[in-house]
Amino acid sequence: MNSVHIRSAERALSVGTWLIVCGAMLYSILTVTPLMAKHTPAEWAWTAPILPLVVDAAVVIVVRLDAVLARLGGHGGRWPIVLRWMTGCMTLALNVADSALKKDLVGVAVHAVAPLLLIVTAETGLAYRRAITAALTAQEARQKAEQTEREQAATERREAEERRAREERDHAAQLVREQREHEARLAREQTEREEAARREEREQNQAREQAEREARERREREREQQQRERERLEHEARERRENERRERETVAACEQREREEQAARERAALLAVGPTAVKLPEDHARQIVRAAFSEGLPVRSAVELCGWSVGWVATRYQELREGRGDELSGAGVAA
Repeated sequence: MNSVHIRSAERALSVGTWLIVCGAMLYSILTVTPLMAKHTPAEWAWTAPILPLVVDAAVVIVVRLDAVLARLGGHGGRWPIVLRWMTGCMTLALNVADSALKKDLVGVAVHAVAPLLLIVTAETGLAYRRAITAALTAQEARQKAEQTEREQAATERREAEERRAREERDHAAQLVREQREHEARLAREQTEREEAARREEREQNQAREQAEREARERREREREQQQRERERLEHEARERRENERRERETVAACEQREREEQAARERAALLAVGPTAVKLPEDHARQIVRAAFSEGLPVRSAVELCGWSVGWVATRYQELREGRGDELSGAGVAA
């Protein structure tokens, strides 16, 4: 059986299934609508066909999606099975309900034919579709395998022909290559002889240049060594001068510090005498004023220490502030 027969059977199954579904739906609507009209208030009697339409719509969804899944080789799981049987049972119950309420067994049997046929057809159609899909898949796999074998055989034949042609080309190329290699070897030997002569001459020139370069480098190293020696001597001389300068600065700093300490002791000795009631000699008074100024004492304290007037001491303080205290000399103003 080829794929044409399989697809023809699949179309026949689809047409038959949909004929049964449509007939069962029409029969169910005509059967269930009077039952629903009896059990619906008069003002809502127009809604009687809605329930059978909803149930039959669910049947259509189940049949259609089962056909698609079977075609794709898939499985929807448990819920499609639940929906399929639930809609079938609802259709069966709605169709036989009126006869069952009347206790009419013949009516129950007659009205159960269409729902039962619909349920069995849905299950059988699903099984048929799965079997047809499996058969199509197996047939396509066989056809693909045969096609692959044919393509592989054609590829092998083509590769064999290409291999023979390549071998012939390789043989001809080998002959041409050997001839070229022979000619190249002769030319290479001639080139090597010429290159050896040039290399010998070049090595002689390099040896001469190397000797001259080494002589220049030796003279340069000697000059650099002499330059480094001069720089070292100059550096040592600079360091000696720097050390001598630092020693002189250190000695001068020590002497300055000693002079400052001596001056501080002298100022302390002058100020340690305390206030005097007599007017001291001017030179001695100047020394006391200078010591008081250096220690930051006020003019009044300096007056008490030297015995001179405030104006005279203030003048000495001003001279010391202006830096003229050491240059001025002479008689002071009488107190």
